[in-house]
Amino acid sequence: MCGLMSLLLCVPLLTAFSASAQESKTFKAEELDQMLAPIALYPDALLSQVLMASTYPADVAEAAKWSKANPKQKGDAAVTAVQDKPWDASVKSLVAFPQALATMAEKPEWVQRVGDAFLAQPSDVMDSAQRLRAAAQKSGNLKSNEQQKVIVEEAPQTQQTVIKIEPTNPQVVYVPAYNPTVVYGTWGYPSYPPVYLPPPPGYAFGTALVSGIAFGIGVGITNSLWGGCNWGHGHGDVDIDINRYNNINVGNKLNVNQNNVKWNHNPDNRRGVPYRDAKTRENYSKPLAGADQRRDYRGRDADREKAQATLQQRGADPAQGREKLRNDPQTRERAQTASQNVDRDKSRAATQNVDRDRTRTATQNRGGDNAFKGAKNAGQTHQQISRGNASRQAMKAPAGGNRGGGRRGR
Repeated sequence: MCGLMSLLLCVPLLTAFSASAQESKTFKAEELDQMLAPIALYPDALLSQVLMASTYPADVAEAAKWSKANPKQKGDAAVTAVQDKPWDASVKSLVAFPQALATMAEKPEWVQRVGDAFLAQPSDVMDSAQRLRAAAQKSGNLKSNEQQKVIVEEAPQTQQTVIKIEPTNPQVVYVPAYNPTVVYGTWGYPSYPPVYLPPPPGYAFGTALVSGIAFGIGVGITNSLWGGCNWGHGHGDVDIDINRYNNINVGNKLNVNQNNVKWNHNPDNRRGVPYRDAKTRENYSKPLAGADQRRDYRGRDADREKAQATLQQRGADPAQGREKLRNDPQTRERAQTASQNVDRDKSRAATQNVDRDRTRTATQNRGGDNAFKGAKNAGQTHQQISRGNASRQAMKAPAGGNRGGGRRGR
């Protein structure tokens, strides 16, 4: 029975430990490639917007609903139409591309995982996109054409080769559609098959998807795409084009005096969606009430540890005393005897106190009865004295008319 109880008690602890270990784990390279596969071949600017927006999954879901309800809205006009929405600016920018937003809406859990990865491991996410682009290029499926320019260059900071994808016409952006199991050639992680997001209804591409990358209708934009991937710096940075950003986000302009700034996640727009790992929570979560007190407690724990270390150095370790008490039968017996003596003394003192209280109460009650009885006897004595005085007064009084009257009558 004890063994079963111990097992039952251990199960929640093991579960909590497993959950903690799971949330502290970073995404492996194969997991990142699995997640990035559907979007790694997007133009750089669009890819950066998707990565930023994925850190606000609740906003993405609402923006997708709006886009579906307004199918004729796209490009800069669509972004202008949602300026009154409480969404993050990166999410608002995606309504310019209904195809990309509708594709993301198909797998909301995937959106959140991409956002979690980008917040926790931005440089690893960028490296994943480069690996996938290299694989697509090696398989002959990533090349320049009427819709895009594929640029291969060496990053001056890291001396690494990077592959950039830009629109052939900067003001017309094509969202590619492709099957990852085809476009990247032989997939290197059988245990982690790539995520596939087929084109949403209404964006049919015929047989082009079977052989490689397909493109739908180009979207005319001027300011909707204001992000960019800062390849080759090793930090996973996303740059923001201030002029484009302020031109489209007129109600929420950035007040800076430079052409480009680094993007930072805004936890106020997270809308209550929990962060995946403890480090990300620490970086972005708002402090909860009582956090200072918890820090104080942790400080007190540290003080206790220091005090215990000091005692150990001086040869007075409480832990060793407790261990000796547990393992030495004679010491344990003496401690139990001392404890029993203390309990017996306490019991005897309590009994004496009770007896003393009872005696005091009984004495007080008897005194009260005698007082009442004395008061009653005093009343009776007073009545007897009064009757005796009346009798003596009657005897002293002279003979009344009755005796004299009798003599006259004779």
